[in-house]
Amino acid sequence: MAEKDFIVTPWEVVGDVDYTELVKRFGTQEIDEALLARIKKHAPLHYMLRRKIFFSHRDLDWVLGEYEKGNKFFLYTGRGPSDDTHLGHLVPWIFTKYLQDSFGSKLYFQMTDDEKFLFKEKLSREETHSLAYENALDVIALGFDSKKTMIFADTDVIDFLYPHALEVAKKVTFSTAKAVFGFTNETNIGGIFFTSIQSVPAFIESIKQKKPVPCLIPHAIDQDPHFRITRDVAPKIGFPKPSSIHCKFLPSLKGSGKMSSSGSPDSMIYTTDSPEEVERKIMSAFTGGRDTIEEQKRLGGRPEICPIFSYYTFLFETDDEKLKEIEQQCRSGKLMCGEDKARLCERVKKFLAEHQKNREAARKQLSKFMAKKI
Repeated sequence: MAEKDFIVTPWEVVGDVDYTELVKRFGTQEIDEALLARIKKHAPLHYMLRRKIFFSHRDLDWVLGEYEKGNKFFLYTGRGPSDDTHLGHLVPWIFTKYLQDSFGSKLYFQMTDDEKFLFKEKLSREETHSLAYENALDVIALGFDSKKTMIFADTDVIDFLYPHALEVAKKVTFSTAKAVFGFTNETNIGGIFFTSIQSVPAFIESIKQKKPVPCLIPHAIDQDPHFRITRDVAPKIGFPKPSSIHCKFLPSLKGSGKMSSSGSPDSMIYTTDSPEEVERKIMSAFTGGRDTIEEQKRLGGRPEICPIFSYYTFLFETDDEKLKEIEQQCRSGKLMCGEDKARLCERVKKFLAEHQKNREAARKQLSKFMAKKI
């Protein structure tokens, strides 16, 4: 695969993603210093912004302008429940919580159990629906405000979603869906229709308040094709275009591409993993280290290609100075990969011990968060 020959779709990410090239392909905008300064007027800059983990957007400047006029925006994000939650899924959710806490925003969290049934041949409707509730525990465990957060499985609230999805579907041609998503004659017709369902939560507050309400969608950039269609259709059916802010992918522990639920279980860490599983996966992970200790000391490591360093960057070292110190130790050859892995193991195990405790406690809070009606 050539250097820039990578694939990013809502269902597949293959190869080493060139994010500068992806911004050009998708037609989004990079988050520049001026936009960061504007955010900083309203909230402390999250480390994911400082490190350009959240790096791209569509109309973020507009939604901030509306906020500055006194028109509060609501948040919308989601999860396709096809397996247990892994740490890569937590990246946009942690950032979404920062937005909720900083701007006082309502959050609508969509569990697309219908999508995963349509696109995952081996999953039944019952399985994707059950997984939606299991995945919701991980969302709740992060500490979202129950008074401002609604989580819903699509099949539970389809009576609300479907009429509005019809309005969207009527404005989207098959040629558009085919061009955006790469559908073929073998694609089931449910899959072709699905993007209409995923559009609707971007309009929920406008529907409920019966007036235009700004929407901001934090998500991994692979979902952008869905929201390109949403943004195109919105003004045609009387709603404001949703804004979006995009994050990069937490790399696979195997060292290539994103951490994906469709990949090997050893390429990712699940929120339900035991300490023993965490240790086994991390200690056997790919690194940016050299072949021998002598070479490591002489040439130094390569944190830019190391998933262990990416774990620190994305989730496990929020202090910029300490992260810089880890990078310098790696590049100088002072830090050996085994030592680095062992240190990360302890941080991940400590995080998961607390998360799993909160996750179990969340079972008693499901009724506060999971909606059966919108």
